[in-house]
Amino acid sequence: MKETINYYYNLNIQEVENWGSTYRFIFNDSYYYFTPLKRLESELTDILEVTMELKRKNIPVHDIIPNIFNKVVTMAYNDSYILLKPIVKIDEEYDLNFMLKLNKTLTLTENKSKLYRLSWPKLWADKIDYFEYQIHELGKDKNIILDSLSYYIGLGENAISYCNSILKKFPQTNIDKVCLSHRRLKFPNYALNYLNPLSFIFDYEVRDIAEYLKSTFFNNEDALSYLKSLLKTTSFSPFSLGLLYARLLYPTYYFDLYEEIMNNEEDEEKLIPIIEKNKEYELFLKSCYQELIKYAPLEPIDWLNKKEL
Repeated sequence: MKETINYYYNLNIQEVENWGSTYRFIFNDSYYYFTPLKRLESELTDILEVTMELKRKNIPVHDIIPNIFNKVVTMAYNDSYILLKPIVKIDEEYDLNFMLKLNKTLTLTENKSKLYRLSWPKLWADKIDYFEYQIHELGKDKNIILDSLSYYIGLGENAISYCNSILKKFPQTNIDKVCLSHRRLKFPNYALNYLNPLSFIFDYEVRDIAEYLKSTFFNNEDALSYLKSLLKTTSFSPFSLGLLYARLLYPTYYFDLYEEIMNNEEDEEKLIPIIEKNKEYELFLKSCYQELIKYAPLEPIDWLNKKEL
C-alpha cells in the first residue's frame, strides 16, 4: 500500500502502519489516515459541503486530501479509499456537553438531504429482516450468534414498536431539530472519529446521545449518571426523550459487531462480553426509564418494568 499512497499523493513516505483496514503514516510531522470509504460515493458531495461549512465556522474537522488527479476517492486493490489528515490531537476527547454545543452550529439545507437518517423504524426493520435472512443462509457455523441473535432481534423489535408509538403520540417541536450527527459514537469519544467527515450524517440530536450512553455502559462506566446529569442541565421535549429511550432499546452494540463478524472482520467470541451483560443492561434500561419519566409522560415496556433492580 505504501507504493500506492506515494504514487497517488506524490509523496515519499518510508513506512506505513496497518490499522486493520486503515493505513496510517507520518508526513511532515503530521499523521495521515488512508481509510476505506464506507459510505456511498453519492454522499460525498454533501459531506464535503458540510466539512467546508464547519471550517468556515472555525470548527475543527479532519481534512480530506485529494490525490494528484484532484479526486477525493482513490481506488486501491479494488477498494475505494480516502486520505484524511487530522487537524487536532487524535486522542482529544469530547463529552456530551461539547456535543450539544456543536449541534447548535450548523444550519441544514436541502442540498444535504443524502445525509439524513430520520426513518428509524424502517431502517431498523430492514436491517433486522436482512439479519434474519443472512443468518439462515450463511450463519450455520456461527454458534454464538445462533444462540443469541433472536434475543437481540426481540430488543430491536421492541425499539421499533416504541419508536413508532412515540412518532404517533408526540408532535415534533422546534427544539427537536435535526443536527450534525455521526454514524456511530463510542466512549471515549475521541477526535479521530468525532471530527471525521466520513462519520457525518444528519439525525435527531438524541441519536448521538443514546449511542454515547450505550457505549459508556459497555465500557463499564456509570452511564446512568451521565443521563441524570444531562437531564438536569438540558431541556428535551417528550418527543426527543421518547426517541432517546427507543434508541437505547435498539441494540446497535450487538448488531454492529454481528456485521463485522459476518464480514470476517472480527471473531465471534467478541460477542461474549456483550451477551454476558444482557441482564445488567435490562436493569439499566429500567433505570433510564425511571429517570426519563420525571421529564416526560413516556409509556413503560412491561417486561422491562417488571425487572427487579
